[in-house]
Amino acid sequence: MSSATAICSSAALAICVFIGDHGETARGFDGDVERQQVGLLGDGADHVEHADDGLHVLLQAVERYAATADVLDQRVSMALFVSDLGTFVQAKRIGPIGSGLLCLQGTSFGFLSVILSAGFIVKGRGASEEEILATLFGICFCAAFVEIAFSQFINKLRKVITPVVTGTIICLMGLSLIKVGMTDLAGGYGAPDLGALHHLALGGLVLGTIVLLNRTSSQVLRLSAVIIGLTLGFAVAWFTGRVDFANMAEVPLISAPQPFKYGFGFDWIAFVPIAVIFLITPLETAGDLTANSIISKQPVKGPLYMRRIKSGVLADGCNSAVAAMFNSLPMTTFSQNNGVIQLTGVASRHVGFYIAGILVLLGLFPVVGAVLQLMPKPVLGGATLIMFGTVAVAGIKILSEAGLHRRNVLIVAISLGLGLGVAGVPDVLSHMPDVLKNIFGSPITIGAFSTIVLNIFLPDENHEVEEYDYDPEAHLHTVLQNRPDDVASDDDSLKTLSRDLDPAARPS
Repeated sequence: MSSATAICSSAALAICVFIGDHGETARGFDGDVERQQVGLLGDGADHVEHADDGLHVLLQAVERYAATADVLDQRVSMALFVSDLGTFVQAKRIGPIGSGLLCLQGTSFGFLSVILSAGFIVKGRGASEEEILATLFGICFCAAFVEIAFSQFINKLRKVITPVVTGTIICLMGLSLIKVGMTDLAGGYGAPDLGALHHLALGGLVLGTIVLLNRTSSQVLRLSAVIIGLTLGFAVAWFTGRVDFANMAEVPLISAPQPFKYGFGFDWIAFVPIAVIFLITPLETAGDLTANSIISKQPVKGPLYMRRIKSGVLADGCNSAVAAMFNSLPMTTFSQNNGVIQLTGVASRHVGFYIAGILVLLGLFPVVGAVLQLMPKPVLGGATLIMFGTVAVAGIKILSEAGLHRRNVLIVAISLGLGLGVAGVPDVLSHMPDVLKNIFGSPITIGAFSTIVLNIFLPDENHEVEEYDYDPEAHLHTVLQNRPDDVASDDDSLKTLSRDLDPAARPS
């Protein structure tokens, strides 16, 4: 999520509330073919509220190496532009490419840490700003073909890359990004007054607003919590003199897409961590498309379902290659928009065409990127701290569903230990060759490598039973807590139930 909300989120929310017509009976997968165009536009605006979720990821990655404002403005514009193309391809399904479902494409959170690491590797060799960007986008372009190839074998490879693998890696993604969010909340990378109270207060305002709105009973407020929090933070920063619009007059009106604007570079050492993430994001995409199918009342097994998964992942890879070509970061499906489908009751892929239309208009005008650049770091940090934390929680959820028996606990513990250990103590690799130092210096890479190797070589004890101490009182408490309201709870009933739960009282 980003401060593009200052331009489009208020208008989008107004459109979806006043012309979205959410009182209608829910429209199904293709049930809105005869629906009026204004209604479809409103449904599209609902999704556009979440279209800029990954734009601040792009800003955080690029601004570490690009100091000029026009570079940042152009990158945000191109991110919106390729998001438009990706969303259209997913909805339309061009040949074998695209799921044919209503799923928004946007800049992926998962690549931020490895993109930052890759950029610092290239920067450490004395590369210029343009050379760094050329190398980053060149690597992303080549690595996208890893996902394209993966899409053809996704069913077979899922036996190797299991939920315990994806859960661990996604958890590491979130945990490694939390430092970025906290740094921004405290004032931003390189800020001379890092941790000043006025930074913490502004970031805390955004964070607190998001938390409070997420606890309301209104679905609209919950879905718009980050948008409202960022808008409020931006407004407060503006009124307190921390936002300067002086340079807005110099921003060009229209930005034309230009393939490989900075040239094309490549670096094998920086390529490896990014390629690893391209092996993980397809499984996230498969999960998003499965959830989308369930919400859209489409099949989640059989040939149609498998074709959609395969084609959707293929589209992810192709869209990421196109994104790199137009100087933007890799794309992925946005699970947030599954919540929008639930709220509106609209699952028709025709809405995706309207989303694409809105995004392409936003992407062609660099003023959107210029406003994003004005967003104070503490405002972004207040939102990203929660967002990156939820990425880690998503990984934990996958791990819990996979089952944390002794084998999986061992895999997760070793992989998290190695990943977070390297992130916390980077000097541990100081005596290794530069090639290994740069590859395994990324917590994602070493964590993914560890998880995959352990998952392959550690025997899977499917019938493993965990030993535990039987506690009748704790068991009794659990039973009573979950009993129906009409179950008696008098003393005699408790004594009887306690006797039944007592191992010593059981018949032999």
